[in-house]
Amino acid sequence: MKHAPTTYPVHEIIRKRWSPRAFASYPVAPETLEQVFEAASWAASAMNEQPWRYIYAHHADQENFQKMVDCLMPGNQPWAKNAPVLILALAKTQYDNGTPNGAALHDLGLANGNLILEATALGLHGHFMGGFDRTKAQETFQLPENLQPAVMIALGYQGEAEQLEEPFLSREKAPRQRKAIGEIAFHRQLPA
Repeated sequence: MKHAPTTYPVHEIIRKRWSPRAFASYPVAPETLEQVFEAASWAASAMNEQPWRYIYAHHADQENFQKMVDCLMPGNQPWAKNAPVLILALAKTQYDNGTPNGAALHDLGLANGNLILEATALGLHGHFMGGFDRTKAQETFQLPENLQPAVMIALGYQGEAEQLEEPFLSREKAPRQRKAIGEIAFHRQLPA
């Protein structure tokens, strides 16, 4: 496990959260996955709309899991196909009355944050992927227009880095890095 090297003390669960590409082959129990989705369900949302939706498939459900894999871009398929669970995270972009929900993606992000921290607390790891074909996902899962595919998540227990081929092996072994606080947070205004 690669703990984050933080400048300031943050909660241990945040330091443990990591996005591996190597996953162990054993499955995620259905109750464990339900617990992760329960955590997501308790995220804050504008007007308590709870605009997040998730479609998922376990690796053992080969037909539906392969549909998920087929939506991924070629750069994610070689390693993500080994994850025990693949999840498609969606944002409901309109309220029931048809008014656009400008906070839908933000709220989905909060739910995904809850989801991944709960997963980390349970010994799981997740890797979020923007590299997937949204149009294909829309068609494959017959999504209504107001459900926007936002991100896919590979979820499972961490595996051995050596199971990966390059360029993924090098990425897996690279040190974790983040921008300095001074590059992301500014008192009063952005620098000129």
